[in-house]
Amino acid sequence: MDPLYVMLDDILQNEAVYPMFQPIFDIAKEQVLGFEALSRGSLDNELMQPDKMFAAASKYDRLSELELLCRKKAIAQFAALNLPGKLFLNVSPKALLDPQHPKGETRHLIEDAGLNCNRVVIEVTEQDKVDDGFLLLKTISHYRQLGFQIAIDDLGAGYSGLKQWSELCPDFVKVDRYFIDYCDQSIVKREFLKSIIELAKATNTAVIAEGIERVEELKLLKKMGIINAQGFLLAKPSRESNDLAVNPSHILNAQIKSEPTVSQFEQSMAIGWLAHDVPAIHMNTQCLDAHRRFEQNKRLTSIAVLNDMRQPVGLLHRDQLTEVFAAPYGHALFDKKPVVKLMDKQPLIVDEQQQLDFVSQLITENEFDIRRHIVITKEGEYIGLAPLRDILKHITEDKIRHAQHANPLTMLPGNVAINEAIEQRLRAKHTFSLAYIDLNHFKQFNDLYGYASGDSVIKLLADVTLQVCQHSQCFVGHIGGDDFMVVFDQADAECLCHQIIEQFEARSKALFTPEHVAAGGYWATNREGQKQFVPLLTLSIGLVTPDVESCKNSHQVAALATDAKKEAKRYRNSYLFVCNRRKPSAPMVRLEVEAAVN
Repeated sequence: MDPLYVMLDDILQNEAVYPMFQPIFDIAKEQVLGFEALSRGSLDNELMQPDKMFAAASKYDRLSELELLCRKKAIAQFAALNLPGKLFLNVSPKALLDPQHPKGETRHLIEDAGLNCNRVVIEVTEQDKVDDGFLLLKTISHYRQLGFQIAIDDLGAGYSGLKQWSELCPDFVKVDRYFIDYCDQSIVKREFLKSIIELAKATNTAVIAEGIERVEELKLLKKMGIINAQGFLLAKPSRESNDLAVNPSHILNAQIKSEPTVSQFEQSMAIGWLAHDVPAIHMNTQCLDAHRRFEQNKRLTSIAVLNDMRQPVGLLHRDQLTEVFAAPYGHALFDKKPVVKLMDKQPLIVDEQQQLDFVSQLITENEFDIRRHIVITKEGEYIGLAPLRDILKHITEDKIRHAQHANPLTMLPGNVAINEAIEQRLRAKHTFSLAYIDLNHFKQFNDLYGYASGDSVIKLLADVTLQVCQHSQCFVGHIGGDDFMVVFDQADAECLCHQIIEQFEARSKALFTPEHVAAGGYWATNREGQKQFVPLLTLSIGLVTPDVESCKNSHQVAALATDAKKEAKRYRNSYLFVCNRRKPSAPMVRLEVEAAVN
């Protein structure tokens, strides 16, 4: 007898398989969507690896038997571990269509484990060729009637993905990892993903990206609007309960949220300010009731759909509902159906604290219809809708206002914005530090190397400052010329200032000739016509932490920083002068008047 058959028979007879689970995350809501069950052989032989085990089962016509065993073990273990969310079970079409495959067994296993069928997703792999499409459709329809949800696995990897999609009408599609791997570096893969996203919106299907292994992939997918993610980057498959007790917020903070930090005062506008308090409906609301809601309020174009925890799960649009009801038998078919059948299952959902710039990027990258709305949440719960038109209008106004006061060379905020940033903190009584950064020996460099090189130096200083400060709560402004100011909202000002000096000195050497770098400077003529040795470019930084109770306006704070910068310029090399004086100088003009009176 074939040794391979004997090994397979041992596995089946001894039920020698064990399930592992890999989390699937909803990165928008920062929660676990569910777990995919993955089976491994537990006997020490050639069939330990799942691909070889299933290949042998297919070869000896025991695939249905093996899949049923894996399903049994996965369901029991999922229930025993009390895992949250949905259970995704892999099922091959060949097994489903096997005449010997016991009907109703999966439902019995689910009920015996104390689970509901609506928590189980049947994943139909797209890699196997199916000859009898009608029978597969009938089988899937049977599972759906029992309450199971349906997913197409490995979309794009096999024979007839789009055909299966159109026929099976799945609740989820899982994009094959080939299209996820380095998608941030492939135009073709990005275009494929865009097409999948558009098709998913049209068919109310949720997209899951699997096989994510790089942060860059995860960030791109989030920007494109794919909110369900799975892969080694987030969590590996495991059978241990401790490993599966995942904290989505912690994992996503470590991976996807390594974006530049923005101070609370520098939000050009948080999206929450544009939220309209539009009453939402529950996901079990019937379509006829939702239609009545639209009829009662002719100005209403969209309604958010919520679950029991007031979390948004979709967006129902007036035009889509009207179109369905206008069709023959539309009312008869959909009056009593829940709105989840017609709603957009992948609307753009953002937290109220998200900046308009970030939201604008999401809008443009996903090509949202200008007539639509964005769903706004607070700590995951629905608070309102924001019309896309309002968002784009405010973004445009904000860009114009920024351009009016920005420095034309670096495009950093200028004097008006810097003063406003300081005034905001004074009004809020928010402790902060202010650094005044000034280039040393810049005029001589400009005279020797030319204005173009001088502009390059200023741009370099702006670039270095932004890079150093990107992960802290800072506001970077350009006063003009070679002078910059940075407002720090955290207690890391001194450390960051030293980093600015260090990085600028290292990178600015590339702007000098090798001879000047080797000599540590160059000879130049001063204003008196005398030759003098000029060191390489250095920085003087004055740092102050003003007393927000004593300083009444931005001019007093700026004066403190200016005095600190003057002290730093006393030193020949780069120097950070930390000023201990926190209160403004005495009003000298008033003292002179008083002296004259006396």
